[in-house]
Amino acid sequence: MKRFCQTRAAGLLIALVVLCCAMQAQMLRATRVETVGFTVSDMDRSIDFYTRVLHFQKVSDRRIPDGNARVVRMQLGEEQIELTQYEAKGQPFPADSHGNDHWFQHVAIVVSDMQKAYAVLRQNRVRHASSAPQRLPDWNQNAAGIEAFYFRDPDGHYLELIHFPPGKGDPKWQRPTGELCLGIDHTAIVVADTDQSLRFYRDLLGMHIGGESENYGVEQEHLNGVFAAHLRITALRAERGPGIELLEYLSPTDGRETPSDLRANDIAHWETRVEFHENVRQAWDAARAAHITLVSPSAAEGPADTGVEFLAQDPDRHVIVFCCAKPNAISRITSAEGER
Repeated sequence: MKRFCQTRAAGLLIALVVLCCAMQAQMLRATRVETVGFTVSDMDRSIDFYTRVLHFQKVSDRRIPDGNARVVRMQLGEEQIELTQYEAKGQPFPADSHGNDHWFQHVAIVVSDMQKAYAVLRQNRVRHASSAPQRLPDWNQNAAGIEAFYFRDPDGHYLELIHFPPGKGDPKWQRPTGELCLGIDHTAIVVADTDQSLRFYRDLLGMHIGGESENYGVEQEHLNGVFAAHLRITALRAERGPGIELLEYLSPTDGRETPSDLRANDIAHWETRVEFHENVRQAWDAARAAHITLVSPSAAEGPADTGVEFLAQDPDRHVIVFCCAKPNAISRITSAEGER
């Protein structure tokens, strides 16, 4: 009996520790997804592509001496992307990439007219990832009538054009602006296990589920460029900004894991920058309590100032930049991936 009581007490203590860790990990409240960034090989070529073909505007252009990099912010509507070119060249985008590989990530660019937008891509000989624009079928209630098309930028990064019919997506996409390209609705990432990813994005980062669907059929195959594609899709949102969409392939399940040695100067590297109500010291403590992978240096000490950023990986090695919304953020703990 005594041994039973001791075992039960030990079990309760372990459960209490786990609960405390979970409560600490749930402290964070995501304010917004501020930017989605990726590495490019030729900044001037990328600027030309995003401004001329997709109607982005350059809003900042700076050099980071310590990282030997050039960083350019591009804006479309209310949303921004961040392009980084390193002096030390990394690996090119894997030539044999498929839509279900776990390093897959894209930004979804909302357009007011899919056929006109697709015609612009054709005129500029943009590389297809989908066979053609696809209209998602009416039987799929949550996605019915949405039109989408995957394509590639000059470095091979996946991008998406998306058109929302009335009643679908954020109501702001229905406002008449006269523009063809309206903004960025979300960034999508391939994940191995949605429930595991929800523990990261919902339970740690404090994002909420904005929608769910299960997509399959010939339209999905042609959209993703993956035979027999059957996806569980979960749309996550912070208070503001683009969403983060989780793509779990129920079939096929042969998507490859993100390489553990993927570095920041490799072209397949993406970073999603998320702001929080909490200061970065609190975010750091919560991230460590949740035992997530931290890729910034000085992990033992953590950020010394509440304005410092740090980088971490989600369960599938997608990189998240943790930052606070304070206007006096003055420095950044840079990625340990850096140069080779």
